[in-house]
Amino acid sequence: MSQTDQADDLDDSAAPLIEHLAELRNRLIHSVVAFVIGMVICFTVATPIFNFLTAPLCSELAELGQDCDLIFIKPQEGFFVAIKVSFLGGFMLAFPYIAYQMWRFVAPGLYKSEKGAFLPFLVASPFMFIAGASFAFFVVTPLAYDFFLGFQQFGAEGAAAKTAAGDPPLSVVFQGSAQEYLNLTIKFILAFGLCFQLPVLLTLMGQAGLVSAEGLGQVRKYAVVGILVLAALVTPPDVITQVILFVVVYGLYEVSIFLVRRVERKREAKLRAEGVWFDDEELEDALAAEFDENDHQDDEGQKSS
Repeated sequence: MSQTDQADDLDDSAAPLIEHLAELRNRLIHSVVAFVIGMVICFTVATPIFNFLTAPLCSELAELGQDCDLIFIKPQEGFFVAIKVSFLGGFMLAFPYIAYQMWRFVAPGLYKSEKGAFLPFLVASPFMFIAGASFAFFVVTPLAYDFFLGFQQFGAEGAAAKTAAGDPPLSVVFQGSAQEYLNLTIKFILAFGLCFQLPVLLTLMGQAGLVSAEGLGQVRKYAVVGILVLAALVTPPDVITQVILFVVVYGLYEVSIFLVRRVERKREAKLRAEGVWFDDEELEDALAAEFDENDHQDDEGQKSS
C-alpha cells in the first residue's frame, strides 16, 4: 500500500472523530447559550427570587418576634448575591434544554433498546433533583434555622435582675449577611438535590450490569460509613441536618437496591424467554446431561467397533 493510500485511510478514519467533535462543540454552544439566557432572565428578577429563598428564615424570625433584615457587609456583596441567584436559577431553567442537548449527542450512538433503557433515567434525573431540592428547602432548611436561631440571647429578658446586680444585660441576636445566608441555603439545596440522584445513578449502573443488588447489599456497612462522612461534609455542624441527610440518603440507598433487583429480574425474565438464561442448578443439570450423552455415545462407539 502506498503512502497516499495510507493517508486516505487515515483521513477516512479521522473524519468521524472530527464530526463527533464538531457535534459536541455545537451541543456545548447551545447549552451555554441557554444557560446564559436563563441567567439573564433570573438576573432581572433576582430580588423576588432572593425574597423567596429567604422565606424559611423570615418565617422563623417572625415566630421569634424579630424582623427579617439581612445586611450587606461589603459594598459589592449585593451584586454577587444577585449573580449567585442568577447562576442557580439560570442552571435550573436551562437544565431541561441542556439534558436534551446531551441526549441528542448520545442517542445516535445507541441501539433502539439502549435508547429505551437510557431515556427514562434522563427524564427521572431532573425530577429527582427537584424533589431533593424541595425537600431541602421546605423541610430541612426551616429545621436548621430553627436550631441555629435558638442560640440567640435576648438581654431584655431578666434585665431588671441583672441591672440590680450591677451587670448590664447581654443581648446576642441574629443580624445575618445576605451572602452567607444564600451560600448556606444553596449548599442545602445542592446537597440534597445531588443526593437524590443516587437511585437514578445506581439503577442505571444496574441496568448496564456494573452493579448488582447482591453486591450493594454486601457493601451496606461501608455505605453507611460513607453516608455518615458525606453528611458531615456537606451539611453544617449541627446534629439535626446531619441525621436528616443520613436517614434520607440511606433510605435512597435501600430504594436503589430494590430498583436494581427489579431491573435484574426483568433482565432475567427476558433472557429466560429467549432461552439463554440458566440458573446454577439448571446449568449443572444441563452440563451433567451433556456429559452423560457424550459418555453414552462413546460407549456406543466402542461397542460398534
